[in-house]
Amino acid sequence: MINKFSSLKENFNLKNYNTYRIDSICKYFILINDITILKELIKYLKDNKLKYFVIGNGSNIILPSYYNGVVIKLDLKKVKYNGNIVEAESSCMLNKLANETALKSLKGLEWASGIPGTIGGATIINAGCYGNELFDSIIKIEILKDNKFMTLGKNDIKYSYRYTALKNNNIIVLKVYFQLEKTNKEELLSLIRERTEKRLSTQPLNYSSAGSVFRNPVDDSAGRLIEEAGLKGKIIGGAKISDIHANFIINYNNATNEDIIKLINLIKKTIYQKYQIKLILEQEIIL
Repeated sequence: MINKFSSLKENFNLKNYNTYRIDSICKYFILINDITILKELIKYLKDNKLKYFVIGNGSNIILPSYYNGVVIKLDLKKVKYNGNIVEAESSCMLNKLANETALKSLKGLEWASGIPGTIGGATIINAGCYGNELFDSIIKIEILKDNKFMTLGKNDIKYSYRYTALKNNNIIVLKVYFQLEKTNKEELLSLIRERTEKRLSTQPLNYSSAGSVFRNPVDDSAGRLIEEAGLKGKIIGGAKISDIHANFIINYNNATNEDIIKLINLIKKTIYQKYQIKLILEQEIIL
């Protein structure tokens, strides 16, 4: 029985586990802080053909109103420093690690100081901004794949802009190794302060959202296209295209996942009709 996992909760509301802060009930919720127990759980779920997914900080996903399966929340947060090599477990917050490495005069993650995702989730999508991406600094990762512990070098993984072959491949990231560069701490902290101020003035941080909705097309900006198409401020139900940054959808007034998805579809249809550009969704819709 699944009840043998002591942290199990039934009919659990994930409202505080997704950054859109939408109500989403899952059949089962399990918190895991031991990779041996994680392996045992995955075997149990596969043997019993139970649907599941692993949630990070919930910052790049759109949850359903009801998930008829098991949501696994990892609690693996250890960080180890060995010179300029940093080992970070998958539940570590990326923005926290970015600030911490900058304070240690290590360059390579400072661009991520405002990204509210976990190391594991950010690695799977090759998160990035300001012309940087996570795989610039990754050297290897430890994973659970097909219920086997494995280590993959950077060259073993296909990756590109906001994409890796890790996604949708029965892979759970456990630990990521970064190679950073020793540099001047004050320069890094100054850059973080500058970009934090910019983010505060250009992003709707006073509302719940899941970050950028669409990838930027080549040599263009999704936000610019959406704004030029006249969609800025558009509201469906409780969801709204931000007045501050058009590539953000915000939870304006008790939004549901249906409200958010309707806005996404409206944007995609409008941009294609006006510019013949197919915007690619950066966020993941969980079914």
